[in-house]
Amino acid sequence: MFLKEYCVYMLRCSDNTYYTGVTNDIERRFNEHIFGYDANSYTFKRRPLTIVFTQSFKDIEQAIAFEKRLKKWSKKKKEALINQDFEKLPGLAKKNFGK
Repeated sequence: MFLKEYCVYMLRCSDNTYYTGVTNDIERRFNEHIFGYDANSYTFKRRPLTIVFTQSFKDIEQAIAFEKRLKKWSKKKKEALINQDFEKLPGLAKKNFGK
């Protein structure tokens, strides 16, 4: 039996923002972003794009949950993940209320 894999991915856009998505075919999905198949998409006017992070999952529900979590992260926290600075992640999760 063939088990499907799902990929959560992050793209760096030309304006230095990040786009996070989930797919079952990263090559196809990246090409859709690159060639601008959807003029209304976030990435359309922010090309060129670079894949900066991918994480594979066997379960679509886990992939979607992780994608939603990443979308809420700050830019600094996303960059720590991209750079594999895992020790920085807990500190970047804390709010600084002017202290």
